[in-house]
Amino acid sequence: MSARNRRLPRHLAWPLTTTDVRDALGPLTDEVRKVRFLTGLGADRTEPPLVLGVEWLAPRPGNYAGGTHPDSVGFYIDIWPVNSGDRGSARTLLRTQALPQLHEWITGALHADDTWRRRTHLHHWHFTDGHLSRSDEPS
Repeated sequence: MSARNRRLPRHLAWPLTTTDVRDALGPLTDEVRKVRFLTGLGADRTEPPLVLGVEWLAPRPGNYAGGTHPDSVGFYIDIWPVNSGDRGSARTLLRTQALPQLHEWITGALHADDTWRRRTHLHHWHFTDGHLSRSDEPS
C-alpha cells in the first residue's frame, strides 16, 4: 500500500500485499470475496499476535435479514499489521510458509463436504519472536 494511502501508525506495517496473495493463490483468487487490511492491533489482539487469517463465511438461510446474503458467502482474508522492524522476517515466513498453506486450506475447503461448508470456519497464522504458527478456531 502506498504511503499516501497509509492508514497505520509509522511503527506498524502490513507484512503482505494484495499482489502477494494473488500470486500465491493464482486462480483461487476468484474464490476470495475480499482481502482486508486491518488497521490496528486492537484491544482484542490475541496472544500470540495474529498476522494472517482466512474465514469461510457459510451460507445461513433466514428471513428478515437474519441470514447470509448469497453474494457474501465465500472466503475472506485478513492481514494484520506487525511492528515495522519485524516486517521483513514476517513477510518472508508468510510468503514461504503461510501463503502455500493458505492455498492448501482454500483448496481443501472447496472440496469439502456439505457438512463442512455449512459452517463458518476460521484459520489463523500467528507471528511471535520470528516464528509462525497456525490455529483453527471453531465457529
